[in-house]
Amino acid sequence: MAASMGLMCKARFSFQRRYFMHHLGCLCRLNTVNRWWGRYARRWKHSRGSNNVAEVEANISNRPLTLSTGKLARFADGCAISQIGDTSVLVTAVSKNKPILGAGFVPLTVDYRQKAAAAGRIPTNHLRRELGSTDLEILTSRMIDRSIRPLFPRDYFYETQVVCNLLAIDGKYDPAVASINGASAALAVSDIPWNGPVGAVRVGLIDDEVVINPTRQELKQSELNMVVAGGFRSSVVMIEASANNVVQSKFLKAIRSGVSETQEIIRSIDSLARSAGKPKRTVQRFEPPKEVVDAVRNLCQERYILVFSDETHDKISRDKASNQIRLDNIEKVTEMFPGVDSYYIHEAFRIVSKEVFRNLIFEHDKRCDGRGLDDLRPISCDVDLYKPLHGSAVFQRGQTQVLCTVTFDSKGSALRTDPISELTGGPKEKNFMLHYEFPPFATNETGKVSIGRRELGHGTLAERALVPVIPENYPFTIRLTSEVLESNGSSSMASACGGSLALMDAGVPIESHVAGVAVGLVTKTDENDPTLITDYRVITDLLGIEDYFGDMDFKMAGTKKGITALQTDFKLPASTRIIMDAVQSATRGKSEIIKIMSETIRTHREERKENSPVEDSFEVPIAQRSRFVGPGGYNIKNIQASTGVSIETISETKFSIFAPTPSAMTEAKEMVEKLLERDRAPLLEFGAVYTATIVEVREVGVMVKLYPTMQPALLHNSQLDRRNIRHPSALGMEVGKEIAVKYFGRDPATGAMRLSRKALSAPAATVLNTLAELKQNNAHTNQAAENHSDSNDEIDSSNSTKDSVPDR
Repeated sequence: MAASMGLMCKARFSFQRRYFMHHLGCLCRLNTVNRWWGRYARRWKHSRGSNNVAEVEANISNRPLTLSTGKLARFADGCAISQIGDTSVLVTAVSKNKPILGAGFVPLTVDYRQKAAAAGRIPTNHLRRELGSTDLEILTSRMIDRSIRPLFPRDYFYETQVVCNLLAIDGKYDPAVASINGASAALAVSDIPWNGPVGAVRVGLIDDEVVINPTRQELKQSELNMVVAGGFRSSVVMIEASANNVVQSKFLKAIRSGVSETQEIIRSIDSLARSAGKPKRTVQRFEPPKEVVDAVRNLCQERYILVFSDETHDKISRDKASNQIRLDNIEKVTEMFPGVDSYYIHEAFRIVSKEVFRNLIFEHDKRCDGRGLDDLRPISCDVDLYKPLHGSAVFQRGQTQVLCTVTFDSKGSALRTDPISELTGGPKEKNFMLHYEFPPFATNETGKVSIGRRELGHGTLAERALVPVIPENYPFTIRLTSEVLESNGSSSMASACGGSLALMDAGVPIESHVAGVAVGLVTKTDENDPTLITDYRVITDLLGIEDYFGDMDFKMAGTKKGITALQTDFKLPASTRIIMDAVQSATRGKSEIIKIMSETIRTHREERKENSPVEDSFEVPIAQRSRFVGPGGYNIKNIQASTGVSIETISETKFSIFAPTPSAMTEAKEMVEKLLERDRAPLLEFGAVYTATIVEVREVGVMVKLYPTMQPALLHNSQLDRRNIRHPSALGMEVGKEIAVKYFGRDPATGAMRLSRKALSAPAATVLNTLAELKQNNAHTNQAAENHSDSNDEIDSSNSTKDSVPDR
């Protein structure tokens, strides 16, 4: 049996090879076809085989994480399915074989897509299919990118794409963390050069207890929402967190717990790679020759030292001076090495300038602008810049300048997300949002003014920093815009500082100031292992050039009490000791910034500005609701269009009104009062009798008015008389006639008045209830008949002559 199957497979391979050679032989040489066929056959064999199917399981706090490969998407360089609970994500990794020379960075793209089908839903857009990426998808993609990018070789210039497809979601466990672990497994089993794996967990803090991979319901009770990605030797690759003023000690405890749990995931992925992984491909290294670097060092090192030691330089002048060194010497180096590609010569200048910049920090514990390692740049603040604005502030830190404005609107302006984003962890409704803008002139450049993935990520970080201090039941929707006017590092943290000032200027009762600062890292690594750090310096309040030449961008924000947001961007894995030092440096930095901000405005305004919006509510009786709303909501739309207010329904009889200014509120209230006054009904007493005027005669009854200011009410035929009436005209009812009616209140469902004329009419005959009354009545009747008989005889004789006359 096995022999026959082998012959069949061999025959199939032989047929397909002949087929492809027949059609391609006219276009290329035979040896080219043979090489092409060899690659195709190996891939085809891999996709058809079942020997590479493997699965591992990591038990994380009694919540198993399953990782498998070899079953789906086998044409990809690497593929893995990550499952926790009933939430499953398919992650693929593909890297091209042709490099992008001169890219200057790892050309890595991560795309996370959430599918409505995974949640058992259909998209609600007009096409009923997934369209562009949502904010949640972009933010999750960025988080996955920061978790895997530090472990790629620095000169890996091959375009690589990691795609995360949400297969199923149970609404309980987090697909983002599953995606990070799936991406780690897909890269580990692929032939793509990568120094992984990494493991990721989500960390919560409930009642001061650390919870690993909390469910969605548990996360609502947690005061901490942190994702930690760890590497080998308990190193940290990525941290992203939002917190409700968590104190430093609890925060560090959560980081340590998260890093510890990631080690089990790393061991499981490593086991999966050993059992089902491919050998790593050999790629070209894009490092300049050592003799070129030495030549540039001999020519330029002293000049670089002078530039990076000159404290008088600012961002623009320092960049120009550094660039001038390259321009002055690049021709000399090119003449010295005519056969070397220009990319390697430019890269040599970058390597030498980076080397000089970092060595100065290690040698003198001093930075290029003259500051010490923990010193902050000069800070200035200002609020209430423009009177028409609800709140405004400008925050200046060194050469980073941010303008923040606050705008209030009605609750109806809150951002509502789709059900799929809510099920995957997104908010259902947001009444506070921060929008971050980074125009090109902020760095003396030209370009398109747009909102990209970077702007979305920076704005979300600043928003998370401020959310914990916003009152939960604030009556308005708040939009905070942050526009970067100048940028020389840490503009997202400047947005958090400027946003805090603007909120206080607008009168939002926030608990305390929020400040943020970026912390950097400069390291020395082992010559044989570039991921092993042998020495380091932590620097506070990053410059743009320090971010470029450094190894870490550690952004942390919070109040005096604790931490509200944190995001890291590493270029190599860092130890937990470095994280602890960075948290302490950031804590000291934000405390100093808060002191400076408090000198400008210490607490929020007791009263909002005169031009701030106002909100109120009013009652409309249910009988007047239709009159107030008008046909198709005409009256409400007219008031909104005339005054600029927003009117929303709270209940059947209650409406809320939002006005952008107090004057608009006064005008709108006058229109509402005038509309209701025209239709205002006097108080009616239950059971009382009123005189009503008929204003219309209908088949089913008459429309009557009790008072001129009231709406006509229907008096039905059944309530006109005790007799059955088919049409009001049978009783002589006509327009303008006044009739007496009795009031019996209003219908609880429709609010219509209950009126009756029948209740006022006398009965047709008296009902006799007792036998004694019947006998007494018969006696009186007989006596009256006898007394009346004589008179009847006289009448009959007198009328006899008349009876003889015939009728005409």
